[in-house]
Amino acid sequence: MHLIIDGYNLLGVRGQVGPAVAQDGDSAREQLLRDLMVYQQRKAHSITVVFDGWQQGAATERSEHRAGVQVIYSRRGERADQVIQRLVEKFGRDVAVVSSDREITDFARVRGAFVIEAREFEVRLRAKPHSTATVPLHGRDPKEDDPPRRSPDKKGNPRKLPKALRKRTRQLRGF
Repeated sequence: MHLIIDGYNLLGVRGQVGPAVAQDGDSAREQLLRDLMVYQQRKAHSITVVFDGWQQGAATERSEHRAGVQVIYSRRGERADQVIQRLVEKFGRDVAVVSSDREITDFARVRGAFVIEAREFEVRLRAKPHSTATVPLHGRDPKEDDPPRRSPDKKGNPRKLPKALRKRTRQLRGF
């Protein structure tokens, strides 16, 4: 599985982007890359992180590898969204996209890519490597074993989650 991450989107979830923390942007970016390197060693996914360079970046796109993590800085005038979309086109269904940007997530879903919200991925990134606790899905408490409420006219097993939710849960187990 190849993971494509919208870098500044994930930093935004951490609260490390914006005018209040602008002077500390480099250290926040470096800390994120260190966390992703540890995650990459733990999960063995190919990881590509894309950062915006469209306002202050270099004239050409820059790419570097750091301990198994590919880092791409978009060129001046090009948004990270465009780079991510280009990568999704390249990899197709064999990719998972980490972003909360609706434009990116819609584009990725149409192309058959798996989409993880940045906040959800941040929880998984911070999880202990050998933790037996489950990561809550979509704000649900993992201790809630209540079956979903169904209307009385529906057929089938009322204790079974909907097919789409079961599929998403299976896909998330790899992360």
